[in-house]
Amino acid sequence: MRTEKQKKRKKKFARKLGLTFVTLLTIFVGLVGYMYWQYRDGVEQAKSETSIQQEEYVFDGNEDINGNTNVLLLGSDTRGEKQARSDTIMIAQYNPNTGKPKLVSIMRDSYVDIPGHGKNKINTAFSLGGPDLLRKTIKENFGIELQYYAIIDFQGFEKMIDVAFPDGVEIEVEKQMSEKIGVTINPGLQRLDGEHLLGYVRFRQDKIGDFGRVERQQQAIQAIKDQLISLDGVTKLPKLVGAVTPFVNTDIGTTDTLFIGKDVLTGGASTIETLRIPVDNGYTNERYSGAGAVLDLDFEKNSTAIQEFLSK
Repeated sequence: MRTEKQKKRKKKFARKLGLTFVTLLTIFVGLVGYMYWQYRDGVEQAKSETSIQQEEYVFDGNEDINGNTNVLLLGSDTRGEKQARSDTIMIAQYNPNTGKPKLVSIMRDSYVDIPGHGKNKINTAFSLGGPDLLRKTIKENFGIELQYYAIIDFQGFEKMIDVAFPDGVEIEVEKQMSEKIGVTINPGLQRLDGEHLLGYVRFRQDKIGDFGRVERQQQAIQAIKDQLISLDGVTKLPKLVGAVTPFVNTDIGTTDTLFIGKDVLTGGASTIETLRIPVDNGYTNERYSGAGAVLDLDFEKNSTAIQEFLSK
Protein backbone atom coordinates (compact mmCIF):
# COMPACT_ATOMS: atom_id res chain seq x y z
CA MET A 1 0.00 0.00 0.00
CA ARG A 2 2.72 2.40 1.05
CA THR A 3 4.76 1.37 -2.00
CA GLU A 4 1.83 2.19 -4.32
CA LYS A 5 1.44 5.65 -2.77
CA GLN A 6 5.17 6.27 -3.10
CA LYS A 7 5.01 5.32 -6.80
CA LYS A 8 2.11 7.75 -7.37
CA ARG A 9 3.98 10.54 -5.58
CA LYS A 10 7.08 9.89 -7.66
CA LYS A 11 5.03 9.94 -10.89
CA LYS A 12 3.33 13.19 -9.83
CA PHE A 13 6.69 14.75 -8.97
CA ALA A 14 8.16 13.58 -12.28
CA ARG A 15 5.23 15.15 -14.20
CA LYS A 16 5.69 18.47 -12.36
CA LEU A 17 9.41 18.38 -12.98
CA GLY A 18 8.81 17.65 -16.65
CA LEU A 19 6.30 20.51 -16.97
CA THR A 20 8.70 22.88 -15.22
CA PHE A 21 11.52 21.89 -17.56
CA VAL A 22 9.33 22.31 -20.67
CA THR A 23 8.11 25.70 -19.42
CA LEU A 24 11.66 26.93 -18.75
CA LEU A 25 12.83 25.59 -22.10
CA THR A 26 9.97 27.37 -23.89
CA ILE A 27 10.80 30.65 -22.13
CA PHE A 28 14.48 30.24 -22.98
CA VAL A 29 13.80 29.50 -26.65
CA GLY A 30 11.39 32.43 -26.80
CA LEU A 31 13.94 34.75 -25.19
CA VAL A 32 16.69 33.65 -27.57
CA GLY A 33 14.32 34.07 -30.50
CA TYR A 34 13.33 37.56 -29.34
CA MET A 35 16.98 38.58 -28.87
CA TYR A 36 17.87 37.29 -32.34
CA TRP A 37 14.90 39.12 -33.87
CA GLN A 38 15.98 42.32 -32.10
CA TYR A 39 19.55 41.85 -33.33
CA ARG A 40 18.47 41.26 -36.94
CA ASP A 41 16.13 44.24 -36.78
CA GLY A 42 19.06 46.42 -35.71
CA VAL A 43 21.29 45.04 -38.47
CA GLU A 44 18.69 45.64 -41.18
CA GLN A 45 18.02 49.16 -39.94
CA ALA A 46 21.73 49.98 -39.97
CA LYS A 47 22.38 48.37 -43.37
CA SER A 48 19.96 50.77 -44.98
CA GLU A 49 22.14 53.63 -43.66
CA THR A 50 25.62 52.45 -44.59
CA SER A 51 27.70 51.78 -47.67
CA ILE A 52 30.88 51.13 -45.67
CA GLN A 53 33.02 48.26 -46.96
CA GLN A 54 34.44 45.95 -44.29
CA GLU A 55 38.11 45.00 -44.68
CA GLU A 56 39.37 41.80 -43.14
CA TYR A 57 42.54 42.05 -41.04
CA VAL A 58 44.83 39.44 -39.55
CA PHE A 59 45.02 40.00 -35.80
CA ASP A 60 47.12 37.59 -33.74
CA GLY A 61 45.78 38.73 -30.37
CA ASN A 62 46.34 37.08 -26.99
CA GLU A 63 44.47 37.05 -23.70
CA ASP A 64 45.72 39.26 -20.87
CA ILE A 65 47.86 37.39 -18.33
CA ASN A 66 45.29 38.20 -15.64
CA GLY A 67 42.41 36.73 -17.66
CA ASN A 68 40.99 40.13 -18.65
CA THR A 69 39.77 40.94 -22.15
CA ASN A 70 41.68 43.84 -23.74
CA VAL A 71 40.26 45.31 -26.94
CA LEU A 72 42.14 47.68 -29.26
CA LEU A 73 39.64 50.42 -30.18
CA LEU A 74 40.55 52.51 -33.22
CA GLY A 75 38.96 55.53 -34.81
CA SER A 76 40.18 55.78 -38.40
CA ASP A 77 40.27 59.04 -40.33
CA THR A 78 40.33 57.88 -43.95
CA ARG A 79 40.20 61.26 -45.75
CA GLY A 80 40.48 59.36 -49.03
CA GLU A 81 43.95 57.93 -48.44
CA LYS A 82 44.77 54.37 -49.41
CA GLN A 83 46.26 53.71 -45.97
CA ALA A 84 44.62 55.74 -43.20
CA ARG A 85 46.24 56.55 -39.88
CA SER A 86 44.41 55.77 -36.66
CA ASP A 87 43.12 59.09 -35.38
CA THR A 88 41.99 57.59 -32.05
CA ILE A 89 43.79 54.78 -30.19
CA MET A 90 42.26 53.24 -27.08
CA ILE A 91 42.48 50.06 -25.03
CA ALA A 92 39.16 48.96 -23.56
CA GLN A 93 39.41 46.36 -20.82
CA TYR A 94 36.66 44.07 -19.56
CA ASN A 95 37.16 42.13 -16.31
CA PRO A 96 34.98 38.96 -16.50
CA ASN A 97 35.00 38.55 -12.71
CA THR A 98 33.79 42.04 -11.83
CA GLY A 99 32.30 43.34 -15.09
CA LYS A 100 34.32 46.51 -14.43
CA PRO A 101 35.22 48.48 -17.59
CA LYS A 102 38.46 50.44 -18.01
CA LEU A 103 39.65 52.67 -20.82
CA VAL A 104 43.18 53.75 -21.77
CA SER A 105 43.67 56.48 -24.39
CA ILE A 106 47.07 56.53 -26.11
CA MET A 107 47.73 59.88 -27.74
CA ARG A 108 48.38 59.56 -31.45
CA ASP A 109 51.58 61.68 -31.40
CA SER A 110 53.30 59.39 -28.87
CA TYR A 111 56.78 58.67 -30.23
CA VAL A 112 57.39 54.92 -30.09
CA ASP A 113 59.36 52.10 -31.66
CA ILE A 114 57.31 50.43 -34.42
CA PRO A 115 58.57 46.84 -34.94
CA GLY A 116 60.42 46.62 -38.25
CA HIS A 117 59.98 50.32 -39.04
CA GLY A 118 62.00 52.28 -36.49
CA LYS A 119 60.68 55.14 -34.38
CA ASN A 120 57.66 57.24 -35.33
CA LYS A 121 54.30 58.44 -34.06
CA ILE A 122 52.22 55.53 -32.81
CA ASN A 123 49.34 56.20 -35.22
CA THR A 124 51.73 55.53 -38.12
CA ALA A 125 51.74 51.84 -37.18
CA PHE A 126 48.16 51.40 -38.37
CA SER A 127 48.90 52.84 -41.82
CA LEU A 128 52.02 50.67 -42.13
CA GLY A 129 50.57 47.34 -41.02
CA GLY A 130 46.97 47.59 -39.88
CA PRO A 131 45.72 46.75 -36.37
CA ASP A 132 48.12 43.84 -35.88
CA LEU A 133 51.22 46.00 -36.27
CA LEU A 134 49.66 48.47 -33.86
CA ARG A 135 49.03 45.57 -31.45
CA LYS A 136 52.70 44.57 -31.71
CA THR A 137 53.77 48.18 -31.19
CA ILE A 138 51.75 48.49 -27.98
CA LYS A 139 53.07 45.15 -26.73
CA GLU A 140 56.70 46.10 -27.44
CA ASN A 141 56.51 49.60 -25.93
CA PHE A 142 54.12 49.06 -22.99
CA GLY A 143 54.02 45.30 -22.38
CA ILE A 144 50.23 45.03 -22.85
CA GLU A 145 48.53 42.09 -24.60
CA LEU A 146 45.50 42.80 -26.80
CA GLN A 147 43.02 40.05 -27.63
CA TYR A 148 40.62 41.75 -30.08
CA TYR A 149 40.34 44.85 -32.23
CA ALA A 150 37.45 47.10 -33.27
CA ILE A 151 37.75 49.85 -35.89
CA ILE A 152 35.26 52.53 -36.82
CA ASP A 153 35.82 55.35 -39.30
CA PHE A 154 34.34 58.82 -38.90
CA GLN A 155 31.52 58.22 -41.38
CA GLY A 156 30.59 55.04 -39.55
CA PHE A 157 30.69 56.73 -36.14
CA GLU A 158 28.31 59.49 -37.24
CA LYS A 159 25.77 57.11 -38.75
CA MET A 160 26.09 54.60 -35.92
CA ILE A 161 25.15 57.24 -33.34
CA ASP A 162 22.11 58.33 -35.37
CA VAL A 163 20.88 54.74 -35.74
CA ALA A 164 21.54 53.65 -32.15
CA PHE A 165 20.50 56.95 -30.49
CA PRO A 166 17.84 58.65 -32.63
CA ASP A 167 17.27 61.27 -29.89
CA GLY A 168 20.99 62.05 -29.62
CA VAL A 169 23.54 61.55 -26.84
CA GLU A 170 23.38 63.90 -23.85
CA ILE A 171 26.68 65.72 -23.26
CA GLU A 172 27.69 68.62 -21.03
CA VAL A 173 29.57 70.83 -23.51
CA GLU A 174 32.15 73.02 -21.77
CA LYS A 175 32.60 75.69 -24.45
CA GLN A 176 31.45 76.70 -27.92
CA MET A 177 33.15 74.61 -30.58
CA SER A 178 33.17 75.17 -34.33
CA GLU A 179 36.67 75.56 -35.76
CA LYS A 180 37.64 72.75 -38.17
CA ILE A 181 34.81 70.38 -37.17
CA GLY A 182 32.18 71.41 -39.73
CA VAL A 183 29.46 72.19 -37.16
CA THR A 184 28.83 74.63 -34.33
CA ILE A 185 28.27 73.20 -30.84
CA ASN A 186 26.98 75.52 -28.13
CA PRO A 187 28.00 75.23 -24.46
CA GLY A 188 25.72 73.66 -21.85
CA LEU A 189 23.79 70.40 -21.63
CA GLN A 190 23.15 69.30 -25.21
CA ARG A 191 21.70 66.30 -27.04
CA LEU A 192 24.14 65.70 -29.87
CA ASP A 193 23.32 63.77 -33.03
CA GLY A 194 26.03 61.82 -34.86
CA GLU A 195 27.43 64.78 -36.78
CA HIS A 196 27.67 67.02 -33.71
CA LEU A 197 29.00 64.28 -31.41
CA LEU A 198 31.70 63.54 -33.97
CA GLY A 199 32.58 67.23 -33.99
CA TYR A 200 32.70 67.22 -30.19
CA VAL A 201 35.16 64.30 -29.97
CA ARG A 202 37.34 65.72 -32.79
CA PHE A 203 37.62 69.32 -31.60
CA ARG A 204 41.17 70.32 -30.61
CA GLN A 205 41.45 73.98 -31.57
CA ASP A 206 42.14 75.32 -28.10
CA LYS A 207 45.13 75.71 -25.78
CA ILE A 208 45.23 72.05 -24.69
CA GLY A 209 44.81 70.63 -28.22
CA ASP A 210 44.90 66.83 -28.40
CA PHE A 211 44.86 66.50 -24.61
CA GLY A 212 41.40 68.06 -24.49
CA ARG A 213 40.22 65.93 -27.39
CA VAL A 214 41.27 62.72 -25.63
CA GLU A 215 39.38 63.82 -22.52
CA ARG A 216 36.24 64.53 -24.56
CA GLN A 217 36.47 61.13 -26.25
CA GLN A 218 36.49 59.45 -22.85
CA GLN A 219 33.57 61.62 -21.71
CA ALA A 220 31.57 60.68 -24.80
CA ILE A 221 32.07 56.95 -24.17
CA GLN A 222 30.93 57.40 -20.56
CA ALA A 223 27.86 59.33 -21.75
CA ILE A 224 26.96 56.57 -24.22
CA LYS A 225 27.24 53.98 -21.43
CA ASP A 226 25.06 56.11 -19.14
CA GLN A 227 22.40 56.51 -21.81
CA LEU A 228 22.35 52.79 -22.52
CA ILE A 229 21.65 52.16 -18.84
CA SER A 230 18.95 54.84 -18.68
CA LEU A 231 17.28 53.33 -21.76
CA ASP A 232 17.06 49.92 -20.09
CA GLY A 233 20.04 48.96 -22.20
CA VAL A 234 20.09 45.25 -21.32
CA THR A 235 16.75 44.59 -23.04
CA LYS A 236 17.68 46.85 -25.95
CA LEU A 237 21.24 45.52 -26.19
CA PRO A 238 20.65 42.95 -28.99
CA LYS A 239 19.10 45.61 -31.25
CA LEU A 240 21.85 48.10 -30.41
CA VAL A 241 24.56 45.54 -31.18
CA GLY A 242 22.81 44.79 -34.45
CA ALA A 243 22.55 48.51 -35.23
CA VAL A 244 26.27 49.19 -34.76
CA THR A 245 27.59 45.96 -36.36
CA PRO A 246 27.62 47.20 -39.99
CA PHE A 247 29.61 50.27 -38.95
CA VAL A 248 32.35 48.50 -36.96
CA ASN A 249 35.16 46.32 -38.30
CA THR A 250 35.98 43.87 -35.51
CA ASP A 251 37.03 40.30 -34.80
CA ILE A 252 34.83 40.07 -31.69
CA GLY A 253 31.95 37.63 -32.26
CA THR A 254 28.34 38.75 -31.78
CA THR A 255 27.79 36.40 -28.83
CA ASP A 256 30.88 37.72 -27.02
CA THR A 257 29.80 41.30 -27.73
CA LEU A 258 26.37 40.69 -26.20
CA PHE A 259 27.83 38.89 -23.20
CA ILE A 260 30.43 41.59 -22.48
CA GLY A 261 27.93 44.38 -23.13
CA LYS A 262 25.42 42.87 -20.71
CA ASP A 263 28.03 42.55 -17.96
CA VAL A 264 29.32 46.09 -18.45
CA LEU A 265 25.81 47.56 -18.31
CA THR A 266 24.65 45.52 -15.32
CA GLY A 267 27.97 45.53 -13.42
CA GLY A 268 28.41 47.43 -10.20
CA ALA A 269 30.68 50.11 -11.69
CA SER A 270 28.67 53.19 -12.72
CA THR A 271 31.69 54.95 -14.20
CA ILE A 272 34.39 53.83 -16.60
CA GLU A 273 37.87 54.15 -15.09
CA THR A 274 40.15 56.03 -17.49
CA LEU A 275 43.84 56.65 -18.06
CA ARG A 276 45.70 58.79 -20.59
CA ILE A 277 49.09 57.89 -22.05
CA PRO A 278 51.37 59.74 -21.73
CA VAL A 279 50.69 60.44 -18.06
CA ASP A 280 51.37 63.85 -16.54
CA ASN A 281 55.12 64.57 -16.33
CA GLY A 282 55.72 61.46 -18.43
CA TYR A 283 56.73 63.13 -21.71
CA THR A 284 58.43 66.07 -23.37
CA ASN A 285 57.44 67.94 -26.53
CA GLU A 286 60.02 67.31 -29.25
CA ARG A 287 60.39 67.57 -33.01
CA TYR A 288 62.15 64.92 -35.10
CA SER A 289 62.91 64.68 -38.80
CA GLY A 290 60.37 62.50 -40.58
CA ALA A 291 57.91 62.59 -37.68
CA GLY A 292 57.41 66.29 -36.94
CA ALA A 293 56.12 67.39 -33.54
CA VAL A 294 55.87 64.42 -31.17
CA LEU A 295 55.38 63.47 -27.53
CA ASP A 296 58.67 61.88 -26.46
CA LEU A 297 57.71 59.43 -23.72
CA ASP A 298 59.33 58.41 -20.49
CA PHE A 299 58.69 54.72 -21.16
CA GLU A 300 59.45 53.49 -17.66
CA LYS A 301 56.93 55.88 -16.14
CA ASN A 302 54.23 55.29 -18.76
CA SER A 303 54.65 51.50 -18.96
CA THR A 304 54.42 51.24 -15.18
CA ALA A 305 51.30 53.43 -15.13
CA ILE A 306 49.43 51.47 -17.81
CA GLN A 307 50.35 48.06 -16.41
CA GLU A 308 49.34 49.00 -12.88
CA PHE A 309 46.09 50.54 -14.11
CA LEU A 310 45.05 47.47 -16.12
CA SER A 311 46.11 44.91 -13.50
CA LYS A 312 44.10 46.30 -10.55
